[in-house]
Amino acid sequence: MTPHLSLYRTATARLEAADWLLPSLARLLFAAVLLVYFLNAGLTKLGDGPLGIFSPPTGAYAQIFPRAFEAVGYNSDAFGLFHWAVVVAGTLAEFILPLLIVLGLLTRLAAFGMIGFIAVQSLTDLYGHGQWDALGAWFDRFSDGQILDQRALWVFLLSVLILKGAGPLSLDRLLAPRS
Repeated sequence: MTPHLSLYRTATARLEAADWLLPSLARLLFAAVLLVYFLNAGLTKLGDGPLGIFSPPTGAYAQIFPRAFEAVGYNSDAFGLFHWAVVVAGTLAEFILPLLIVLGLLTRLAAFGMIGFIAVQSLTDLYGHGQWDALGAWFDRFSDGQILDQRALWVFLLSVLILKGAGPLSLDRLLAPRS
């Protein structure tokens, strides 16, 4: 049994030495699974023209403030500076944070911001849009709950980046002072 344990320990020691692999794969997986999702979501909140970020369409308010939008008779002109600022900030976050993660620039901060964004997104889906059927449940036989199952995996992936950083193939590493 000892030769088998020795072989196992040798193999796992090599995996532990490859500490660079986990954050690199986490960023690659984020790019493959979530980058286009968030970029497309941001595109739905852009107004017309090159400065469309600063003139969100009514659909942007409907996505972010569904109940408040209904309360004002679906008139986005009834919203004030606060609502506009939240929509613009949220839209910018949907573009900037994912790109920072993929580039590996300010990765820990960007991943932390994305976790906050996902929390707000989930709460808006539940309380704003009333999508309680998308909640799902943990420890059941179904893995398709959009909020608890899917977004828990997103948060776990981002947590790896917070704990491990961006890895060696990143702008964070390139810009870090040499020690």
